[in-house]
Amino acid sequence: MKKILIVAFFLINSFVFAQSGAKIVFKNEDNTLDYGTVTKDVDDGIRKFEFTNTGDAPLIIKDVRSTCGCTVPSKPTGEIMPGKSDFITVKYNMNPGPIRKTITVESNAVNVEGGMIALKIKGEVVMKKEVNPLEKKQSLLEK
Repeated sequence: MKKILIVAFFLINSFVFAQSGAKIVFKNEDNTLDYGTVTKDVDDGIRKFEFTNTGDAPLIIKDVRSTCGCTVPSKPTGEIMPGKSDFITVKYNMNPGPIRKTITVESNAVNVEGGMIALKIKGEVVMKKEVNPLEKKQSLLEK
């Protein structure tokens, strides 16, 4: 009888502490999207963070903010139903140099503290290598 009461106690506690509600899980490892090395004027700078609502209630993305004006995020407009996926689009302005930016997502997700989650983008933007016309002519003559 004592064992049954102990098991019942733990089962009841596990149900009480189980979180129900919307849960957001991003596809990218560590919530980081790596642009890699990209070339200015060749790459448009647009990437997507894909996520799934793994909870049992509709997920609402309330706001998406960037740490600077060079990164413009856009959020889904409607609710994301349980089991469904959607994405947050990020457009980086492709200034040459390293990319290290953070996007903050505010939602009703219960699996992240306060419904807030940080997404990161990283990479490097390089200039398109211009070929000197004289070098191009010289290489043609050598062939």
